[in-house]
Amino acid sequence: MSENKLTTKEYFQGLGRRKAAIAQVRLYAEGTGETTINGKQADVFFPYFEFKDQAFSPLKILGLEKKFDMSVKVAGGGYRGQAEAIKLGVARALVVFNEENKKVLRASGFLSRDPRIKERKKPGLKRARRAPQWAKR
Repeated sequence: MSENKLTTKEYFQGLGRRKAAIAQVRLYAEGTGETTINGKQADVFFPYFEFKDQAFSPLKILGLEKKFDMSVKVAGGGYRGQAEAIKLGVARALVVFNEENKKVLRASGFLSRDPRIKERKKPGLKRARRAPQWAKR
């Protein structure tokens, strides 16, 4: 499907973040289930089924896998962080689409932002908490 067709349709937008990854998700109404992530098909973008399955699990819970076309822009982080950022973005877009979805998505834990991020390195340590090796003599 060409990008011009997608931009003329009505869409619902959601933003998701996880670790260093940020995902902007657009769900286009009256779709066929086609998904592009950074201009690539979802199967090509995610090398492992686990990440793709996790990213689109909010749609699966609601039974809406084939109802929307999806366009995702994601940057930063690794595959897992990007997949979880997309998951949060999809869930938020589904709430914008229909407020009644919020109860099911909240109960399943899809609307909660995971606040864990990489901790900063501290002075005198090798990493955030890793101290230099200690020698008694």
